[in-house]
Amino acid sequence: MRAGSSVSELRAPARATVARATLHRRGLLVLAGVIAVLPLALVNDYFYDVAILVALNAIVCVGLNLLVGYAGQISLGHAGFFALGGYGSAILAGKYGWPTALSLPVAVAVVGVLAYVVGRPTLRLKGHYLAMATLGLGVIVSIVLTTEDRITGGPDGMAVPPLALAGWALQGERVWYWVVGAALLVAVWLAGNLIESPAGRALRALHGSEIAAQTLGIDAARHKLRVFVISALFAAVAGALTAHYGGFITPAKATFMHSIELVIMVVFGGMASVYGAVVGAAVLTTLPQLLTVLKDYEMMVFGAVLMATMVFLPQGIVPTLARWAARWRK
Repeated sequence: MRAGSSVSELRAPARATVARATLHRRGLLVLAGVIAVLPLALVNDYFYDVAILVALNAIVCVGLNLLVGYAGQISLGHAGFFALGGYGSAILAGKYGWPTALSLPVAVAVVGVLAYVVGRPTLRLKGHYLAMATLGLGVIVSIVLTTEDRITGGPDGMAVPPLALAGWALQGERVWYWVVGAALLVAVWLAGNLIESPAGRALRALHGSEIAAQTLGIDAARHKLRVFVISALFAAVAGALTAHYGGFITPAKATFMHSIELVIMVVFGGMASVYGAVVGAAVLTTLPQLLTVLKDYEMMVFGAVLMATMVFLPQGIVPTLARWAARWRK
């Protein structure tokens, strides 16, 4: 995308803004419809479990896409925020006896504060320097969770109490399906509102050209820090929900490979596309489950799918298909 095209979005006519808002509402309705009818195809708890994992990964990817796709700031340490959300709620509820309805939001808030403190100096970096800094953050979190076995249980992980709301413990795949489905809808709605706000247009301008955006009076440091914290909050919420759903959490949730998987989902589905992040999470979460029948060739076929997608759908699945549909309509 050219710098001028992104900066010009700050001065886009109201008609274009209304059109994008309308598309977002339609997309939200489609997503809600899919969530509502999908249980008809989920024949047992295993399929429900996969659907829940898709929704949880999608929540992280929607937040990460705000940072990577719209603000143009790469992060290779988001698995750290994901794990901290889960461990924070697990420690407060399991070791200190907090009610889970309180431990979860407190853990998410602490992660947000940490992201703010870390982001202030880190986001002054650019390009591969920023990627290395966020990678270092993820490595530090992973090491701390592994070595502090008195608090976190070490490499073996720790048990997590079930999430209870209004005295009712959430148990069973079918109950959790509706909980995470509602959480995903809220995440997509919040992300869409942010993107269509003046702050969102400022983020797109920063992605195109930070210098050009600053000449228009945009505070680059403030906007980048804000979206970094928001994306960390999305990851922390998904991490806490994952921990309470599974009833167990290990430091594997904070590994470098998990961060890479999240970034791949965003790129695969389409950067700068909220629904692309959802589609990327859905495809790359379910695809390994489908490829297990290939046994020794599973990873080879998985890699071939990724390569073919990037060759034939270079902007990701959703943006490329949307461009093809626009051409077909013309």
